[in-house]
Formats: sequence, structure tokens, C-alpha cells
Amino acid sequence: MNLETTRTLVQLICSPIGNLGDFTFRAVDCLKKADLIACEDTRHSLRLLSHYEIPHKELIPLHEHNELKRVDTLVARIQDEGLILAVLSDAGSPSISDPGFRLVQKCIEEDVRVEVIPGPSAVTTGLIGSGLPTDKFFFGGFLPVKSGKKEKALQEAIDREGTSIFFESPHRILKTIALLGTLDPDRLICVARELTKKFETYHRGTAAELLHSFGDGAVKGEITLLIQGVTRVKKVKSY
Repeated sequence: MNLETTRTLVQLICSPIGNLGDFTFRAVDCLKKADLIACEDTRHSLRLLSHYEIPHKELIPLHEHNELKRVDTLVARIQDEGLILAVLSDAGSPSISDPGFRLVQKCIEEDVRVEVIPGPSAVTTGLIGSGLPTDKFFFGGFLPVKSGKKEKALQEAIDREGTSIFFESPHRILKTIALLGTLDPDRLICVARELTKKFETYHRGTAAELLHSFGDGAVKGEITLLIQGVTRVKKVKSY
């Protein structure tokens, strides 16, 4: 194999979910060494690169609308030219409710080395700060918009043993909380809002308590919803 082609590498780099200070030294170093960067939104990524004074690189848009048709040519190019490709989503981990999954699949098929540069994630950040059990959890991505499918997803969360984690729109979160209240009024939930940002808040309690906490005002910002799973009941020895 040509020495140049041995550099072929794809690095999925986790980016800050709010606070730019959460970016790792390793992530910055990888971006400096990369030959090109595939990013969900080039404008968003340019701000991050500028903040860390990372020299200009070729930026290639890679988002949910073009990932499927772009991965073949992208992987072929880095193989032919022996390039290091860095992958950035707008916030958090590539391929976790963001582009990246199809690219990784293609790299595996073509025997292209893939590295994950770990970092911020709204899933684990919300879970740790929620106060709900962390030993077992389920991440369901964005909740369905249609009421029937949403109710099914929430009922499955209520019946699940581990903590369930979802992303939800701030425009729909109050109706979602109200629906949870009808399904199980006593179930503990947490709404983690604007994680790592200036106005980060955690709202914990039952559905009724959270609705009272939010009041009539509109909820703003990015929302991570966490739902406590089925409470484990210790078996009592009978005599």
C-alpha cells in the first residue's frame, strides 16, 4: 500500500452541546491535522473552528438530506487521495440523532479506519443531572410527532425498567408532559433544558409538578426529557 493512502482515516468528533469550553484538547488537535471536514452545518462549524483558531479547511456539508448519496464519493475520495476526514455534527455526537451512521457503515464496508473522539452528549449529561437511576437506560431519539405514536413511545417508557431518554421540541414539551400525567400521574420525570448553556435548568418531579413549575409561559431552548423506569420492588421473605 502506498504510504500516502495509509493516512486514510475518518474521525467522528463530538462537539460542544452548548458551552464551547467543553471541547477537548484531542478534538482540537484532530481538527488541526484533518485534511477536510464533513459537517452538518458549515456556518456553525466555522464558528467553532474560528473560536479555537483552527486553520481553514475544506468544509463539506454532510446532513440528513444528503448523507445517503454523498458517502460513496466521500469515502472514495479519501481513499484515492489518502486523506484524514473529520466529521462534525452541530452539537454532540455524530450519528446520535445526527448524520454519521451511514458514513461509518460505508467505512466498515471499505475497510477504512474509523476513530471516535469522545466528548459532550446531551443524553449522558441529562441522565447524570436528572437524579433518575443511571445503571440502565434507553435512548429513543426524538419523540414521534403524531399523538398515537407518541403515546405508544411514552407508555413503553413507563413500562421499561431503565430510565428512558428522549429529545423533544420546546413547542410540544408541555403537551407531552400532560400526556405523561394521564398515563401515570405519579411517575417521576425530568426536563433538562439548554444543557451546558447559560440558562441551563433541570425540572424534576411528577407531570403535575412540572406543569406547575413551567406555568403558562412558553418553554424555550433545547429539551432532553427523562422518564423514570419501573421501580424495582424488593421481594419480602415470607415466614
